[in-house]
Amino acid sequence: MSVLESFLQQHPVIPEFYKQQSDEELIELIERVKKEMESRLYLPGHHYQKDEVIQFADDTGDSLKLAQLSADNGKADYIVFCGVHFMAETADILTSSHQLVILPDMRAGCSMADMADYSQTEEAWRVLTSQYGDTIIPLTYVNSTAEIKAFVGRHGGACVTSSNAKQIVKWALEQKKRILFLPDQHLGRNTAFDLGIPLKQMRVYNPGTKMLEGDQKGLDEVRVLLWKGHCSVHENFRMDHVRKFREEEPDRNILVHPECTWDVVQASDYAGSTSYIIEKIRTAPNGSKWAIGTEMNLVKRLINANPHLDIVSVNPLMCPCLTMNRIDLPHLAWALECVAENKPVNTINVPADVAGDGKLALERMLALV
Repeated sequence: MSVLESFLQQHPVIPEFYKQQSDEELIELIERVKKEMESRLYLPGHHYQKDEVIQFADDTGDSLKLAQLSADNGKADYIVFCGVHFMAETADILTSSHQLVILPDMRAGCSMADMADYSQTEEAWRVLTSQYGDTIIPLTYVNSTAEIKAFVGRHGGACVTSSNAKQIVKWALEQKKRILFLPDQHLGRNTAFDLGIPLKQMRVYNPGTKMLEGDQKGLDEVRVLLWKGHCSVHENFRMDHVRKFREEEPDRNILVHPECTWDVVQASDYAGSTSYIIEKIRTAPNGSKWAIGTEMNLVKRLINANPHLDIVSVNPLMCPCLTMNRIDLPHLAWALECVAENKPVNTINVPADVAGDGKLALERMLALV
């Protein structure tokens, strides 16, 4: 069997039939399968998904919430996760063995999660522990692969979310003198700074050069080792956007996600997780003006759901995240019809040893929040 044949056997390509159907036909198919399968099927949908997909979600939320809800739903035999690969992996780690997790489009990924792979992280651990000894505890954002979660779990660390990052980072610094924060440097930097750690006590580790970046003086004082990773969407909210609002519309509130760069977060009025952003807008005074710095599908949804508010994106030229938007009606219909025919495609299967160690990292976090 060729490499291509092997790949196609594991991840078959969507048949042209589904691409040729109208939206109405696809919607009818999806609704039919959902009705037929009832409680045996569960569809979690991440906040960043397209409206055409999110309309079918049984629950919406962030990645960890949806993974937990999937685990709590013992009746469902099939979890068709409308999100990206690392989210489906987390759901597979937390769900029971009889439940099958499916990602409608295997191309749905996260560039940030892909910025830290296992071999790079093992190498970084060797480099950093040779320099700092047994003074480091690793933490990983849930926006990471199962293998990175497993690495962190094996080394006594925990996962974090953008909602609980402060709490987990504070806990970690009570365990060891230093933390290694994977894979998003911006969430790590913003969180540590909010906890009172000055920027001079932070350094970025570059897996390409296998070195800490910046001034090599004062390395003994470093407490936060930041992986050189970022969210390509949130890095596109820049200081020139913030300054333009300050100059032209000083009454507009600027609300951003902590995956944005440190200077943007510091210059904004509010910064917080996706759930924080949603709640901030839900409770905003009538007529108030907002510029939001996060994924565009969510921003558009908030605009449509709150006509009594004046909401725009911090970056007026922002587009939805490409990888977050892979799942569409044809892929969802295909995945569901295959489930209904008991021929599931695009199943997510985290190896048992990786799942076990990854679950340790997740459980340490959940025990603290």
